Amino acid sequence: MSEPITLAPGLAWALGQIEDDNTQGGQRRRGPDPRVTLREWITSGARTRLGRMVISGEITSFEQAVASRLPIREPEIVDAFFQPNLHVEMIGRPRRIQRMTDSGQRTRFNVMVVVGNKDGVVGLATSKGKEVATTIQKATNQAKLNMISVRRGNGSWESGGGPGRSVPMKITGRAGSTRITLMPAPTGKGLVIGDTGRMILDMAGITDVWSSSKGQTRTQYNFARATFNALKQANLARISRADVERLHIARGGMS
Repeated sequence: MSEPITLAPGLAWALGQIEDDNTQGGQRRRGPDPRVTLREWITSGARTRLGRMVISGEITSFEQAVASRLPIREPEIVDAFFQPNLHVEMIGRPRRIQRMTDSGQRTRFNVMVVVGNKDGVVGLATSKGKEVATTIQKATNQAKLNMISVRRGNGSWESGGGPGRSVPMKITGRAGSTRITLMPAPTGKGLVIGDTGRMILDMAGITDVWSSSKGQTRTQYNFARATFNALKQANLARISRADVERLHIARGGMS
């Protein structure tokens, strides 16, 4: 008798193998129902090799997908790993872009979306389109393809021992003329940063941080990109094994 196939959490949830814990209860869902989308994806079949490996149960986590070095080109792959605990938020309001053409005035919208599981994984993307709803969904799918695992740790000298949900070191991100520096903060300090940066860090599962900013910080999209780029810089830093243990650094989920 063959052993049952272990599926990614989101697939098991979509197929009813895991009960809905109502994680998104009370939140207004944007776009199509992810459970229905995943079921249709399983039925129709994945378009990429990585997608087929996820459906077959060969790969069941985001970390395994990254380790496979296969590109993530289907947003359903990310849903398979993180639903129903994947959160979606729009940065600010849709920006209206108007241009005069030979046929008259042309209106399009620019939208920025952040997605994350609030436990070490976050993605950010922008998209342009003619209609707000379809542009939001397009940006959401692109943000899922732009997901990163975030390094978190207890880098503040004010903190006691044990894991922390701050950044492990001082990191700086840039976008245009905006520069954001994130610094470790002790547990309980909260997110000392502007509302846009707070949204990015909250989606990444960071709860305590000091910050400083320079440049045109009122540019909302650049502020979000600079914060996201700072988190990416933390992943590029070389850290010794001793520092990893001393600062309790972990990448991705802690729960």
